[in-house]
Amino acid sequence: MKNTYIFPAIFNYADDGISIEFPDLPGCFSCSETTEEAFSDAKEAMGLHLWGMERDDDIIPEPSDIRNIKLGKDDVLVMIEVFMPPVRDRINNSYVKKTLSIPKWLNVLAEEANVNFSKVLQVALKEYLNVKEPKNSI
Repeated sequence: MKNTYIFPAIFNYADDGISIEFPDLPGCFSCSETTEEAFSDAKEAMGLHLWGMERDDDIIPEPSDIRNIKLGKDDVLVMIEVFMPPVRDRINNSYVKKTLSIPKWLNVLAEEANVNFSKVLQVALKEYLNVKEPKNSI
């Protein structure tokens, strides 16, 4: 697993916006309205795609030689670089909403004490499972 990936992307300019594709990463697409957005959206799409490949233990290919990439009339070839540690952290530390039930009397006491239910549940689960903050989890 690498920390930095650089892959060629093709920006296709059309009347209705910019389509983004990565010749080396099948299934990795995005679209944007402006060139500035296209660069940002391409980085995000590539980072998410590569994170998924890492998680699934897929083989991440080497980038194609840009001299061998064929472009259409409205295509522009750009290189996109993604530094993966922040991508991994953002995904791994995202939150999931859970619905749960507790006895009413316990809820009343907790609300009177201004308990942060999410924080208490996180602390309790970590203690119960005997775990610390994971570095690379889903």
